[in-house]
Amino acid sequence: MNDLSSPPSSDAPRPARQRKPDWIRVKAPVSQGYNETRKLMRDLNLHTVCEEAACPNIGECWTKKHATVMILGDTCTRACRFCNIKTGMPMPVDPLEPEHTAAAAAAMGLEHIVITSVDRDDLPDRGAGQFVKVINALRRETPNTTIEILTPDFKGRMKQSIEEICEAGPDVFNHNLETVPRLYPTIRPGARYYASLRLLEEVKAHNPLIFTKSGIMLGLGEQRLEVHQVMDDMRSADIDFITMGQYLQPTPKHANVEEFVTPQAFKAYGSIARAKGFLQVASSPLTRSSYHAGDDFAEMRAAREAKLAKQAAKQDN
Repeated sequence: MNDLSSPPSSDAPRPARQRKPDWIRVKAPVSQGYNETRKLMRDLNLHTVCEEAACPNIGECWTKKHATVMILGDTCTRACRFCNIKTGMPMPVDPLEPEHTAAAAAAMGLEHIVITSVDRDDLPDRGAGQFVKVINALRRETPNTTIEILTPDFKGRMKQSIEEICEAGPDVFNHNLETVPRLYPTIRPGARYYASLRLLEEVKAHNPLIFTKSGIMLGLGEQRLEVHQVMDDMRSADIDFITMGQYLQPTPKHANVEEFVTPQAFKAYGSIARAKGFLQVASSPLTRSSYHAGDDFAEMRAAREAKLAKQAAKQDN
């Protein structure tokens, strides 16, 4: 196996990149809605994970004026082998970012917004304070917008960060496991699988009413039973929503795609996840953490209400 800790030397032959199957191909974004969303982000000096992570759904989402704002800058302090976001020493935190994020949500008329960030291991609070400021700004400017956050692991300051953010009251707290435990040393070397699970457990312990969510990528070399075990681990942590999507290699320097998982296999994984008790499941090649997040949130909230009503009816009987 190649050493994934550093890119191959310039004179070493690179393996041929696999050709994408038809089910993973998307059209290039050219719509007016896409261009308007792009201009709004530029005018407000905001970054989006849609662009920075080269999301294949950007054309569809931005056409509908849905965008996932990436706070705390565009430079990450870690170097995960699957991620296209640049690594280095980040710039100082933008104090106007919370208000600009709220302004973008208002301008796009968002009923549901997803806020994510780079890792900021350089900051004393790991960036938790900026999440709080963004949530508070959204509550002031767009009080009817439901808020979903997709956070890093706040390494070394997890519990305090979770307490601060949960007090601000997001509707959904998402933190992705990304892959199976066996692949962490090569795919996500700066993180720890069980620490990520514990983060989501802590959210539920602090406020059981906040929906929790996590996702994994398929096609990195994981085995079927390993995926099933991740599902079990998530349910043990009382995670409400699981997302599963196809890993796509951003550049030849990133981890290789070991397999293009078929839509039928994704459907089977989704059926198994539903049987394990998740309130909501999204499983398809193009699924990403924030893809159709608003619709998924509405369905998840309805599923919880139906579950609680059923439990109440049993108690009455």
